Amino acid sequence: MNLYHLNKIQDVFDSFVKKQEVAGLNILIYKDDKEVGYWQAGCKNIEKNQAFTRDTICRLYSMSKPITSIAAMILVEQGKLDLGAPVANYIPAFWNVTVCSEGGKNGKPVKAQKPILIQDLLNMTSGYTYGAYWDGATLGEHLTSDFIAELNKDSIKDSKITTLDVAQRFSQIPLSFEPGTDYSYGFSADILGAVIETVSGLKFSEFLRKNIFEPLGMKDTDFYVPEEKQNRLANVYKFNGEKKLELFTLPNLGIQPFMDHAPSFESGGAGLCSSVDDYMKFASMLCNKGVLNGTRILQEKTVEYLAQAHLSPVLQQKFDQKMEHLSGYSYSNLMRVATDPGYCKMITEKGEFGWDGWLGPYVSVDLKNHLTVVMLMQKTDAGTWELTRRVKNIIYTSL
Repeated sequence: MNLYHLNKIQDVFDSFVKKQEVAGLNILIYKDDKEVGYWQAGCKNIEKNQAFTRDTICRLYSMSKPITSIAAMILVEQGKLDLGAPVANYIPAFWNVTVCSEGGKNGKPVKAQKPILIQDLLNMTSGYTYGAYWDGATLGEHLTSDFIAELNKDSIKDSKITTLDVAQRFSQIPLSFEPGTDYSYGFSADILGAVIETVSGLKFSEFLRKNIFEPLGMKDTDFYVPEEKQNRLANVYKFNGEKKLELFTLPNLGIQPFMDHAPSFESGGAGLCSSVDDYMKFASMLCNKGVLNGTRILQEKTVEYLAQAHLSPVLQQKFDQKMEHLSGYSYSNLMRVATDPGYCKMITEKGEFGWDGWLGPYVSVDLKNHLTVVMLMQKTDAGTWELTRRVKNIIYTSL
């Protein structure tokens, strides 16, 4: 790769920090199993003027989802989990799910005609959402917003609602559409975490630790940050009304703001924290088709499937309408997959896959170019945004 060209990443980072569009961030790039470069800028803690460094720990939010997906795939490989099976086979409460697709809080739920499949959880086609964004949203979306508020309150201290509790509560909330007929980003990965618990007989965090984190040497990835590492945890920042950054200290989606205690609800969709080097171990394992430093987590064919999987044509239309910023991508196994790079809003390679998070973390795995990218930041409502696209363009034009 052209290192001179890659160094333009620093210019982009510095400009976004200077304009107070992000407090701090870093990025790590691997090519052919070797580190190509690392860049950082800004602060993890503006108030204390603490730099955003390589050992900074960040909340992953939705970049937890790829890890949950791989946990499920481990069970698929073992013949213990069937992508085509109803979720109710593993959590019986889901035999009685209802649907209410009409808008408003007064909608009348009816029994679902189709079961939610494990694949629906992995493809976000289950019918569960992340809540109501307007009064005309479905009954299920309004009830989901109410449940999120309850989870947020429970997360602050001495949390009691467990991962399985969350799944069972969702089985009582009406779906916004018949399973497998539409795409809607939401709590599917959290329900999948509970499925993993019931199938494996292990607490979700224990399964991840035993099957992914410990084998890969991921020592900074967990559902909370212990006291001895709290000084490494980055603050979260948001824009205020004057277009300046201010501290954000509220829970979101049932995730505690300070990550200072082990939660009862281990969110497969949003709950993990990690550092750039730790997450790179996970991403590098995928880029190496399931193996890292002689330790195999997945079989090669499984990773190849991840890079090829996509939504059906009908569901792809739904995805394109709702995730317009990811045009050129499909979605499967809790990750985006580049299916038509010519339509993408950034330069990439067919088969490149990964995901992002609410606070801006981003992972990209490219099997063809043997290229892996992990970027971390803590800015609310970021996801895949302008900074992500600018950096991705620099990386791919450096090949």
